[in-house]
Amino acid sequence: MIWLSEKIEFPAPETATQDGIIALGGDLSEERLIYAYQHGIFPWFSQDDPIVWYCPPERMVLYPNEIKISKSMRKVVADPSFSITENTAFDQVIHQCKSIKRKDEEGTWITNDMEEAYKKLHLRGVAKSIEVWKITTEDSQQRELVGGLYGVDLGNGVFCGESMFSKLSNTSKLAFVYLATQLSYKLIDCQVYNEHLASLGAREISRDKFLSLLKG
Repeated sequence: MIWLSEKIEFPAPETATQDGIIALGGDLSEERLIYAYQHGIFPWFSQDDPIVWYCPPERMVLYPNEIKISKSMRKVVADPSFSITENTAFDQVIHQCKSIKRKDEEGTWITNDMEEAYKKLHLRGVAKSIEVWKITTEDSQQRELVGGLYGVDLGNGVFCGESMFSKLSNTSKLAFVYLATQLSYKLIDCQVYNEHLASLGAREISRDKFLSLLKG
């Protein structure tokens, strides 16, 4: 396994392990993270572990025109008690993604360092969020953040999703549907297989195909 140096570079994609691990170590600087995402690589590790970088052989993606919205989900989309915003509460969204308890999961892979790194990317306009609010008063003056997602916008029509959260049923799905139907992305990167996203139309494609799509 290759350990990264201070130089911002990664091994060739085909050197990744069967699990998709391509390198260890390095840092979470803005420059390295941007370079990594541009080359189909993302970090995924636990607190107190070395940084692990992935470029899996199969990539879970959503082509926005293939999104599946169930009849029950369409009712949620049309519910006027929800409002959706973009990039108005990034820090809150990533913190919720980090701290919310998830079924069958212990802890979080969003470490303190990762949280701070993506906040810096957000300040550069690279990391972005979608927020779902529940309106709590008739005049819409009070609202509560109940769902959302965040990820990296590569500026080439590809959005690399990182994490999402729900405080109310279907609110993370609501953010994802908005991302796919209301914005102009040609591809949403979901990284690895997930039944929740598969139910919304995401599917796996080969690493080679994904990397070719990144190049435009």
